[in-house]
Amino acid sequence: MSKKGSPLFTLFFTIFLDMVGVGILLPVMPVLLTDPTSPHYILPFGTSVKTGYLLLGVLFTLFSLGQFLAAPIIGQFSDKWGRKKLLAFSVFGTALGHFLFAVGIFIGNVPLLFFSRFFAGVTGGNIVVAQAAIADITTPENRAKNFGLIGAAFGLGFILGPFIGGKLTDTTLVSWFSASTPFLFAALLSLINVVQVLYYLSETNVHTVKEKKIEWGKSLSNIIHALKMPRVRPLYLTNFIFQAGFSFYMTFAAVYLLYKFHFTQGELGNYFAFVGIWIVVTQGFITRKVAEYVSEAKVVQNSVIAVGLCILAVVLVPTTTLLYAVVPFFAIAVGLSQSNMTALISRSAASGVQGEVLGINGSVMALAQAIPPILSGAAAGLFEPEAPLIIAATLAVIAGLYFNNHLRNLKLAHS
Repeated sequence: MSKKGSPLFTLFFTIFLDMVGVGILLPVMPVLLTDPTSPHYILPFGTSVKTGYLLLGVLFTLFSLGQFLAAPIIGQFSDKWGRKKLLAFSVFGTALGHFLFAVGIFIGNVPLLFFSRFFAGVTGGNIVVAQAAIADITTPENRAKNFGLIGAAFGLGFILGPFIGGKLTDTTLVSWFSASTPFLFAALLSLINVVQVLYYLSETNVHTVKEKKIEWGKSLSNIIHALKMPRVRPLYLTNFIFQAGFSFYMTFAAVYLLYKFHFTQGELGNYFAFVGIWIVVTQGFITRKVAEYVSEAKVVQNSVIAVGLCILAVVLVPTTTLLYAVVPFFAIAVGLSQSNMTALISRSAASGVQGEVLGINGSVMALAQAIPPILSGAAAGLFEPEAPLIIAATLAVIAGLYFNNHLRNLKLAHS
């Protein structure tokens, strides 16, 4: 039985914790598999660093693939059985995934690490269900404010996650800290969140459809549908190429910083937390200010290419001072690109199919995040750790050029 009250805090906390869990991974996973000098390294002695790069890519891919396949199914079940049940199920799956990952680190079992990440991806529909619940309770006049909370939760989680991950592995702070500690902490927070959902969250979906038939291949059919929508297809393709590039960056940015600047886990956590701070500034202030003066299309025309140039700058800068100087420009370009691309896709659809179009976009983004990690590992193994970042920069620029060409063709068609 739930205690009555506004569900917004519980939903905000759920999304926040999900991003904390994602952020915790960033400074920890690279040292587990790619840094033989680290006390947290778990691969057998003599394993090549290039093998570690490939394994890291597989680890990231398994989670994203699980989410791509399962998130639309969990969303459908929340329509059928209600948001509360599915949210509790998803958050518990996240807690169990974190716990199994911690156990895998503790016993040095790489297959268990792989299983735990795929399991967490399959069960972790937290954000999909939380977003649906927010939509259930949002009136038109509160839509911008309530969905702005999602961006705030994302940003705050991304600030604290890497910071926590870096500090809870630092044995100089506490002697018994290890690479398992951040994941045990994340599992505990998720279990608290399960109790919070069960006790405090009232069911938001008052129109459950018990007879709803589940479409098990929804993620794949979404991709096929995206290719058959001529009005929105160029936007989907732009977003797919851009998100694929961003995924190349996110998978190997920490490895590259280890390789070039010899960052510790704490320094990696501080760096990604600094990125998160600027993402919050962008989402909370800059995006809204820019929207007052510049159209979404004009922003995307420039911001997507700017992301590529910023990633290239990360590869080229020779000092950590210059590396940190790039961060504000990078975070602003990413924030403007993601928010304005989503707005463009939403604006391009008729009012009656907004949910469908944004749902398809979710599948497009999930697929874009699932493919690059394993390719990143292969590229880093064949060449050097900066190779995934160079690919990321190239894809972002290609996405921007493709979008600019699309706009040019639209103008010619209407002239």
